[in-house]
Amino acid sequence: MRERSRDRRDNLRDVGSGRRPAVAVERCGDGRPARRDRSDPGRASADLPCALLAPGHRISVTLRDAIRDLRIIVVGDVMLDEYWFGDVQRISPEAPVPIVRIARSEERPGGAANVARNIVALGASATLLSVVGADSAADRLRTVLTEAGIDHRLQTDPHIRTTVKLRVIGQQQQMLRIDFEDAPSREVLDQKRAEFEQSLDAADLVVFSDYRKGALEHVEELIRRVRARGKPVLVDPKGDEYGRYTGATVLTPNRAEFTAVAGSWNTQEEFESKAQALRRHLELDALLVTMSEQGMMLVREGSVLHRPAQAREVFDVSGAGDTVIAALAVMLAAGATWERTVDFANAAAGIVVSKLGTSVATFEEVASVFEDIEAWSVSA
Repeated sequence: MRERSRDRRDNLRDVGSGRRPAVAVERCGDGRPARRDRSDPGRASADLPCALLAPGHRISVTLRDAIRDLRIIVVGDVMLDEYWFGDVQRISPEAPVPIVRIARSEERPGGAANVARNIVALGASATLLSVVGADSAADRLRTVLTEAGIDHRLQTDPHIRTTVKLRVIGQQQQMLRIDFEDAPSREVLDQKRAEFEQSLDAADLVVFSDYRKGALEHVEELIRRVRARGKPVLVDPKGDEYGRYTGATVLTPNRAEFTAVAGSWNTQEEFESKAQALRRHLELDALLVTMSEQGMMLVREGSVLHRPAQAREVFDVSGAGDTVIAALAVMLAAGATWERTVDFANAAAGIVVSKLGTSVATFEEVASVFEDIEAWSVSA
């Protein structure tokens, strides 16, 4: 009989201290680690059975292999991002606005769905839990999620519209954005919580992607349930009510979101003081503040790690935060150190902002930034 491994919070602390944490979440009956079979995460790998592992033996695996074994749950507000592309050649005679002649259109997963899409692009498995309406937009969203290889479990609320963000692009410039959205009902959210509880056992880590559209109305309770299972929780926050995220493992606000909650600062010392105060108040293991062209700051107990932005031409920052938290999720769940986790997330963000619209950074794209990533290994 195999047992679940030690508390993931301890695992993350090991990462921060420089010790190598275990990647596998299962152990043999005598406590020795067992790698999981990628085709069936419920049992030990056929080529590495418990019987063949000598006591105390540890298996070194590549980062790519460790990520491939992961199962990550993403919960939050999903949306369908629509893009209408065209040319602008004249101004409307009806009003002083450009006329865009549409030539083509695209549909992409947005919000929490884009987080799940990035997790899959980086090589892990993602299960997406959210709420949509009973409409064609929901059908189209399910189609693009399936095409992206995401295990989606979308609850239907017949009383709302699926959130849609329609962007009109002319001459490679965004001319207009139109939003369609409604908050889900409490009854549907209550039904979704039961499915969330059932999904936790198979997860290595949980991501909450909050766009304040209503899907995370009960995020405080959800965080408590995840931490009670000994699993790490990453949150991409929204709004200024950060008390809702108390107890999360990592919070990833951008500079504007952090400033709205903690206040402005003039020096690095002031920033660190405000960040540490917020981290302690919310009982976080870490706070990662993304700062656009200034890169990102990781704030942990007794330390602040700064990584400058990757030098790339910025084309579109839409969805960059989704990519950052997805990269953090796969790296922390795989057992990487905090330093390498931030480096990986920073590189992924630099790649995605050079693309148009909500996009993904693949493992191969991020790996190309580092000369030695194939040598990065974690122990299991």
